[in-house]
This record gives sequence, C-alpha cells and structure tokens, in this order.
Amino acid sequence: MYVRDDAGLRTLVDSIRGADAIAIDTEFMREKTYFARLCLIQIATDDVVAAIDPFAVKDLSPLFELMRDVTCTKVFHAGSQDLEIFYRLMGDVPTPVFDTQIAATLAGLPTQVGYQQLIRSLVGVELEKAHSFTDWARRPLSEDQVAYALDDVRYLTKAYRTLVETLGQGGRLGWLTEDFEHMADAATYEVVPEEQFLRVKRASALDRRSLAVLREVAAWRELEAQERDLPRKWLISDESLVEIARRTPVDKAALSAVRGVNEQVVRRSADAIIDAVKRGRALPDEELPRIAKRKRIHGEVDELADLMSALVRLRAKEHDVAPTLLATRDDLERFAGGERDESPLSLGWRHALIGAELESLLNGKISLAVGGGRVVVSNIVSEPHGIVPPERGE
Repeated sequence: MYVRDDAGLRTLVDSIRGADAIAIDTEFMREKTYFARLCLIQIATDDVVAAIDPFAVKDLSPLFELMRDVTCTKVFHAGSQDLEIFYRLMGDVPTPVFDTQIAATLAGLPTQVGYQQLIRSLVGVELEKAHSFTDWARRPLSEDQVAYALDDVRYLTKAYRTLVETLGQGGRLGWLTEDFEHMADAATYEVVPEEQFLRVKRASALDRRSLAVLREVAAWRELEAQERDLPRKWLISDESLVEIARRTPVDKAALSAVRGVNEQVVRRSADAIIDAVKRGRALPDEELPRIAKRKRIHGEVDELADLMSALVRLRAKEHDVAPTLLATRDDLERFAGGERDESPLSLGWRHALIGAELESLLNGKISLAVGGGRVVVSNIVSEPHGIVPPERGE
C-alpha cells in the first residue's frame, strides 16, 4: 500500500489495529534544517506493508493513536532518530519499543549491525542498496523508490520475532528492558538549551568565567536555530562561540572582530549575543559552571583495568558477544577509578551480565586464576568461624 490521503491512512490503521508488533521506519532530510523533515513513513505487520506520504496525508492522528497503543510493540532498527521525529510530531514517544540493532548485539551479531546485514543473517534475504542516497523530499517518488523504502520494514517483524525467541531462550530478553524504556522516555529527546555548551568543541579548554559566557551564547544559538529551523552551525560555528567566550565582546565592534562572526550575524543577532555575554559575565562566582575533567589514570587503575579485561573477554566469549559491547577500555578505567554512577556497567543488561561481577572483583569477593589453560573465576570465602579478613591497611 502507498497511502496518500487521510481516508487511506484510516483504512490502513484499521487493517493493522490489534497486531502485537508493528515495524516502523522513516525517511527524512536534515542537512539544511534544525528539525528533521519527515518525508516518508514505512509501516508493516506480519501481513501488511505500507508507505505513508506525510506531504499528502494531512491528518496523521490515527497513526499516532496506534503509536500510543501499549498492547502493540513498535519495532525499529537503530530507531533513535525515528523516535525523535515522532516525539516532535506527537508530543510523546511511541511505546513500548523494541530496537533490533540493540537486541542483535545480544544475539551474537556485531555491534551497531546494519539493517541489511541483520536481515541477511536472521531472515536470509539480500536487500538492494540502489536508492540509499535518494532525495526523499522530492515528488513524485517512483515505484522503485517506494519498493526500496518498504524493504526497510518488510522483513523487520520476522527479524524481531527471531530475536525475541533467541534471546528468550538464552534468558537475555529482560536485559533489554532498561535500554528500551530509555528509548521510550520523552526526556531522552528533550533539548535543554542551557546544557548545549557541553557539546561545543574545545569548551573544556575554557576557564569557568568563560564557560559561563559560552553557556549563555550556546543557549542563544540553540533557541535561534530552533526558531529559524536551521542547523545550529549555520548560524555560528563552535570555534566562533569559543572565541566569543574568551573575548567577551560587549559591543558590535568587538563582536565583529571575532573570527567567523560575519556581517549577517552582527546585523541580525548582535544585541542578543551581547546580552548573552553580559549575562555570563555577571554570573556570581559560586554559580559558575564547570566541566568535570577526566581523572588521570594512575598505574594501579591501569593494572585493575587489565585484570577486569580478562574477565570481560571471558564472559564475552561465553555469551558469544564482542568484548567491546560489554565494556570498552575507557569504561573499565573509569569504573576501576570509581566513576560508577553513570557508567554503562552500572546500568541495565551490562550490569547484569558483567558489571555486578566486576564490582565483586574490585571488592575482593572473587578472584581470577588460571586452571587447565584458561581463566577461572573463584569465590573468595571468609576465614573459618566467620572471621572476615581485615581490610587493606588495617
């Protein structure tokens, strides 16, 4: 089906209402806008495959009702940007969701596996790449373009069911709960303008007063980009923002002297930028922002990470997943150095699979040894009669 009017959408939704799983994908353009421009919606169940033209369909509310149906799982592949689009259009996020790219890594496929490889591995179908660079905003779309777009969902429910069965048999399906709850949380897609300075290149090189100025100017840029629906760096580059934060210009002449600030920026936005600079300069010392600097890894932490890596490789091999999927070297060093609250090893299935065991290793509750030519994990028991060995240094 190729749906190009409101009546067709209602008919489509009625035909798939009650399905326990619906595959969804979108085609969009974002090169010249702040917000993604939705160009096509593909949707499929086990029996129905359809494309919806959002340029022609004026009322998408029947589809949004389906997206909010909690009895139906919405299946995506690498769906973060798709979900962001629906959040902006609907005001909330489709739920519940299942992402086959995330799930596939627990089924032995590579990290961030592509859709074509997923379908080849799980369904045995080789998909074409002919229209991978199509301008989806142009109309009319050809039959070949629509067919190509439909292939992005045509086999997705089958792949989903294969993954559910495989992960369910291995006892891993529950490990994905937190990942998918995070994907379906509206807060994941909310942009806080006052936090955008943290994403600016070279921001960490600034002192705290300059950071305060950067925070205000970056927040202005974010709001201006949203209002004008333009890529933020089209307005002013990261490099120019950092230079403004360093120089703190308080008049148009000083602002014009900053490299990368052109006449159009000065003419349209000088007053707003200068006001942002003044707010940053006036902020009390005790309220100045800071960017947490990475603690220097000392020798002991480096050695602990080496030991932890052995355990990670052991469990990765047992579960047929890539070691880096469980933990990167950076993850291990931070974890060993005490940075655990925001660590992926403290969250979700990674904590269940390896994080809790790494904590036990670091706390001296388990040990690693070599037995029979392989790494062996052993519990460390207490001394006889319930006497616990003293802590180090006691």
